[in-house]
Amino acid sequence: MGAQGTADLDFGVFPGKTDATVAVTGQAGIVSGSLAEAWIRPVATADHSADEHAVEELEVYARDIVAGTGFTIQGVTRSKQRLYGVWKAAWCWN
Repeated sequence: MGAQGTADLDFGVFPGKTDATVAVTGQAGIVSGSLAEAWIRPVATADHSADEHAVEELEVYARDIVAGTGFTIQGVTRSKQRLYGVWKAAWCWN
């Protein structure tokens, strides 16, 4: 495995928004052909419980790899309702 970690997806203050992104940087070994993955990590944040992380209709993607730099994580609500606050994402790349 190339690397792994966590990142905070911040949907902003209430009423929030339907999508959020966060840049994962500092990945010097990542190349354009690397495979990156992201998912919701059900742990509590200041804004949401671990249970909320487990049941919220939130899709998370790793996209836009930049060789020698990193990639972007995007979170989008499946329900199209606005989310607010910080949600924890985990990621890895290979």
